[in-house]
Amino acid sequence: MQFSEKMTRIETRATAALASIYGLRMLGMFLILPIFAIYAETLEGGQNHALIGLALGAYGFMQVILQLPFGMASDRFGRKKLIYLGLLLFAIGSVVAASAHDIYMVIIGRSIQGAGAISAVVTALVADSTREEHRTQAMAMIGATIGLTFAVSLVAGPLLNQWIGVSGIFWLTAVLSIMAIFVVKYGVPDPLEVHFHSDAQAAPAKMKEVLHDRQLLRLNFGTFCLHGAQMAMFMVVPFAIKANTGLNENAHWKIYLPVLVISFVLMVPAIIYAEKKAKLKPVFVSAVALMLLTQLAFMVSLNSLAGIVVTLFSYFVAFNILEASLPSLISKMAPVASKGTAMGVHNTAQSFGMFLGATMGGWLSHHYGNSVVFLFCAGLMTIWLLLALGMQAPPSVKTKMFHIQGYNDAQAAKLAQDIRAMEGVYEVVAIPTETMLMVKLENQRSKEFQAALSQAIMNRIGS
Repeated sequence: MQFSEKMTRIETRATAALASIYGLRMLGMFLILPIFAIYAETLEGGQNHALIGLALGAYGFMQVILQLPFGMASDRFGRKKLIYLGLLLFAIGSVVAASAHDIYMVIIGRSIQGAGAISAVVTALVADSTREEHRTQAMAMIGATIGLTFAVSLVAGPLLNQWIGVSGIFWLTAVLSIMAIFVVKYGVPDPLEVHFHSDAQAAPAKMKEVLHDRQLLRLNFGTFCLHGAQMAMFMVVPFAIKANTGLNENAHWKIYLPVLVISFVLMVPAIIYAEKKAKLKPVFVSAVALMLLTQLAFMVSLNSLAGIVVTLFSYFVAFNILEASLPSLISKMAPVASKGTAMGVHNTAQSFGMFLGATMGGWLSHHYGNSVVFLFCAGLMTIWLLLALGMQAPPSVKTKMFHIQGYNDAQAAKLAQDIRAMEGVYEVVAIPTETMLMVKLENQRSKEFQAALSQAIMNRIGS
């Protein structure tokens, strides 16, 4: 039995199509982010920034409520049916928001958009559509899509606003959602087998274990803080750019584009260094500290173009490092059999951070002014930094998955025991009901050693 890292054409096709659907969900949040607050202020009721924050955060609130239930329901009713339902809700919400003449209808539209909480279902369908040994690669493609969507949205949002306005952006996302239904129907092959995947889905039985894990709680609180500060920031920064640079909202991409590109260039070597040298904790803690300093700097730097550019650059360097590190840390630190549950809780914490950050940012800016918004964010970052300093250094490992067929519980336990004894293996779980073997391998080994170890595991499975 030969070990191969290459995905088949069908796996690649399914993953690419589903990554585009995931990206569409992120567009629903991010595309309007850099210009929404300025637009919403022109609507009836929009002079109350607390309502603008609620409109921006309503999407995340509905995701918190429905994301995990949607994923669990897909096990019973079918992945594609739940995705169709979610995309239809997203389209309906987009139409409601596009047609709104007051802030209250936008809140309703954004809530309906968020009710189409299909992220967990898409992840489950990716798991159904890929072999175990290629699952990590497929999930990495989705992760890259999310990061690219965020970066593109900050540039594309102002440009699209110039051409079609925010209401036009909502109409565009509605049309894309309907088109996405056909992409799922005709572009994603029906999987041969549909079942629960511990590596990709949240299991109620594992929830207590994950929620009581102090290391994971630190990371989930960090995810909440990171995205809460992100949404709060965009309740203030667009107004500051418009007031202090002479650029209207349609031209804000001229600031975001160079800042994003340069910050990304700096982020990549930091992540590579952290992974290759097993320095994830110091790099991570440094990024949290930089984010804290950035929130404090926002309080005094938004009165000039130079101050805005420098502080935004600092922000995006920290944000990019943390956004890339958090899923990796959770994957390394979560028990291997609870990885899907841990990621589900992580995603829920992210959505809740988006909701609370937007609503608190709007309420604080309306009642107390912009500086208090960043003081609030700095408070969150201070708590996070203290928690991060006490975090255990994550093990230098990576997870690989293998297909096992025809094993009963006793045979699977013996297989796991034998593989656990191999040099370079950190943790092993065999789940015969899911025909899956999950192995954490030590990452401080040569590529040749890891390839040989993966082949040895495949040979042991096939023997």
